[in-house]
Amino acid sequence: MLEGQVNECSLSQVSVACVSIVRAHANQVSPLASPAARPEDVGTSLYFVNDSLQQVTFSSSVGVVVPCPAAGSPSAALRWYLATGDDIYDVPHIRHVHANGTLQLYPFSPSAFNSFIHDNDYFCTAENAAGKIRSPNIRVKAVFREPYTVRVEDQRSMRGNVAVFKCLIPSSVQEYVSVVSWEKDTVSIIPGKKRPGAAADGRSLCGDWVK
Repeated sequence: MLEGQVNECSLSQVSVACVSIVRAHANQVSPLASPAARPEDVGTSLYFVNDSLQQVTFSSSVGVVVPCPAAGSPSAALRWYLATGDDIYDVPHIRHVHANGTLQLYPFSPSAFNSFIHDNDYFCTAENAAGKIRSPNIRVKAVFREPYTVRVEDQRSMRGNVAVFKCLIPSSVQEYVSVVSWEKDTVSIIPGKKRPGAAADGRSLCGDWVK
């Protein structure tokens, strides 16, 4: 309870903090979905096993393995290309295409970053006696793990009004960070009836802080 004739509240009077995490989907590739166009017979054919795969984001410190989203029966020859149509070639300890058509990008240091390899559009083709099919472009993007700090912007509100606090996340990591909780004086705030409420994305908090 604030005493005296205080008509405004700020972060110095009500300590509110936001807690964030790096979302787990970074550095992961969606598992292969059920075949989108598998033939009902066992004859010669080509099909996609995951034609919804459009982007792969991975950590530079871990690397990533991306299966070709196309396949065939009998076994098809799988090849990777850049979106420009240029062939993919192996770069020792940086990029490798396995015999089974899997594209692998190895962990690398910031000094080894190459946008043509680590931040580019790729596609895969499958070819056999039935013909040849091409997957949609897949954006493969590396991100660097770096320390970051979130903070809450000071706000002022008239007595009895609602104050809205915003969790400020550095733009360099904003795409990969989620706000998971809010704290007031180191105590977690649970949204609910007659309690402060968080926005759908968790990055804003509003509540009647000053009675």
